[in-house]
This record gives sequence, C-alpha cells and structure tokens, in this order.
Amino acid sequence: MFPPPTDPWSVPDPTAPLPASAPPVDAGVVVAQIGEIGVTATTVHTPAGAIPLAGSTWQVSDFWHTEQKTPTWAIVMAVAGFCVLTVFSLFFLLVKETIYRGTVQVTVTNGQRQYVARIPVTGEPQVQYVHQQVNYVRSLAAL
Repeated sequence: MFPPPTDPWSVPDPTAPLPASAPPVDAGVVVAQIGEIGVTATTVHTPAGAIPLAGSTWQVSDFWHTEQKTPTWAIVMAVAGFCVLTVFSLFFLLVKETIYRGTVQVTVTNGQRQYVARIPVTGEPQVQYVHQQVNYVRSLAAL
C-alpha cells in the first residue's frame, strides 16, 4: 500500500494516492474449506477432481439424531451414594443428558460434475459454520 519508511519513526504521507484496486487474489490460494472440499478463486477441489467454481450450485442438508444418556457422574454418584442412602441414591440414575450427533451433507454441482461431502458434526455451532462457509462460496460462484 505505502512504501516502507526509511526512518522507523516516520509516518507515511496521508495525501499519497492509494492503489486503484485491491491486489488480485491468487487462483491457487484456498479461500474456503468445507470438509474435504477446498475452494479457490476459480476452482472447487474435491478428492474426485476439480470442478469449476463459476456457475456451480451448492446444496446443504442437515441429518441430525439425538441420544438420551445417563452421564458418568450420575452413575458414580448412584454407586457411591448406595452405601449411604440406598433408595435416594437411585434417583441419580434418572438424570439424562441429550447428545446431538449427525452429519451435514454438502453437494456441489456444475454441469455433469457433482460431489457430495458428509461432514460429521456434534453441535449447532459446527452446523452454523458449515452453512456460513457454503453461503460464502455461493457468493463467490455467483460472481
């Protein structure tokens, strides 16, 4: 942007003209990583081969399931409390926690080429991150 100062204490001239445009993005730099899919400025790199980014369509599907599980601490408390309060310690076994597991399926298509990535997720923040990445790549594909 500005030439490096010769004097470490000098300040660049604020009236100097700025470049007309930002430097071009290198076509080989990965700008987004979605599972095993790497996206550069012009190409979508998949394990099955390269797909052109321009004109590609992206689809995201969430596949969730939940599990109810007795946490380890509740089992330990029930066993330890059994020696002291036999009946009341069994109430610890009624404690349940919900575990979310699943995958987010990302499909990229361009003409006859298609690739499907299944990304394992364990929480809502991971799902939101994948959706944000896909929306970003959709905006790049529309350019």
